[in-house]
Amino acid sequence: MRVFDGPTGATPVVLVHGLGVSGRYLLPTARLLAGRHPVYVPDLLGFGASARPRHVLVLDEHADVLAEWMEARGLPRAAFVGNSAGCQVLVELAVRHPGRVERLVLTGPTVDRHARSLGRQLVRLLLDGTREPLGLTAIVVADYVSAGPRRLLRTAQALLADPIEEKLPRVEVPTLVVRGERDPFAPQRWAEEVARLLPRGKLVVLPGAPHAVNYAAAPALAREILSFLDG
Repeated sequence: MRVFDGPTGATPVVLVHGLGVSGRYLLPTARLLAGRHPVYVPDLLGFGASARPRHVLVLDEHADVLAEWMEARGLPRAAFVGNSAGCQVLVELAVRHPGRVERLVLTGPTVDRHARSLGRQLVRLLLDGTREPLGLTAIVVADYVSAGPRRLLRTAQALLADPIEEKLPRVEVPTLVVRGERDPFAPQRWAEEVARLLPRGKLVVLPGAPHAVNYAAAPALAREILSFLDG
């Protein structure tokens, strides 16, 4: 877990990574938020520097572990920023533990219900790989190797089976949906649907950005997050 101190009394912000990767690729955004908020970047159990249990956790388990982690850290509530599959974990957290979540930022939310198959998601992964910075590609490859194919596949299957669109109407907190203009995982139609299904949702599109806006467009994303949290 990476921790960045912020002003006393400011809302803590927790950044949650996507499938197979660690929190490393969230650090460009985390550092930009840290001047105004305490920021935490944990690795979900089974990924990054966290322990590797033999049992591969599914969404509800990841959400419960996050809630337990908050209890252990003494964080009664926080704002959360997720990317990709991290958005699915956070929606689950907001539904299962609503008292823990103050606000949500969902960047590149998955899984697009109009493309809910492993094959179509792999095509989108390959396309996005041509649009992301080379520095991110190096992080992703290293983290995928560290996670291992078994954990990646089983986690991907759980994500594909998750009907996130049925949970979004139950998210009660203000939620900012952020899409990179060139994000193949979260096309415009899907991003608009996510924002519409959220009772208090708002959509922002970052021009020219790919899926990992937290890495490729960190300054623009941080400005949107800070405006949303502090406005």
